[in-house]
Order: sequence, then structure tokens, then C-alpha cells
Amino acid sequence: MKSISPRSRALLSRTLAALLGGYALTCASVIFLGAVLPLPKSQAILAASLTSFAVYTAVIVWAFATPNLTRIWRVLLIASLALTGAGLLLGGDA
Repeated sequence: MKSISPRSRALLSRTLAALLGGYALTCASVIFLGAVLPLPKSQAILAASLTSFAVYTAVIVWAFATPNLTRIWRVLLIASLALTGAGLLLGGDA
């Protein structure tokens, strides 16, 4: 069985970061924006959901533009946790 080359492994990790990490960050941003936008709850969720398309696209581009793979994963993890936590704390009564 052939082993995966380091270059292929890096590409796979970057792709997973863009797809899965981007999805996590996008969900976290929707939670946060839905909680903090000064709109009625339904409109805030709708506006946050529409913004999520831009966030997801930006994360995908950023994941392939940043040279440091460890930094990509670290930023995605910390930002996702911070936005989710802040959104849940500020959201109050879901």
C-alpha cells in the first residue's frame, strides 16, 4: 500500500479545514450575529444566515491563501468557539 505524500496530506488537511472548519465558523457566526444584530429575532436570524454565504466563501479562500497550516486550524477553532460562546451568552432566551 502506498503512503500519502506530505504534499497530498497538506492539501487534504487544508481542504478539510476549508470545508469543515469553514462550516463550523459559519455556524458560529450565524449564532453570534443572530444574537447581536439590533433587529427583531426572525430578521436577525435571516440577516445572519445571508451573511453566512460571504463568511463561508471568505474562509475557503483564506484557508488556501494562508501558508501556515497549523495557524489555519488554530484560528478556525478559537474563532468558532469564541463566536459560539459569545452568541449563546448574549442571545439569552433562544
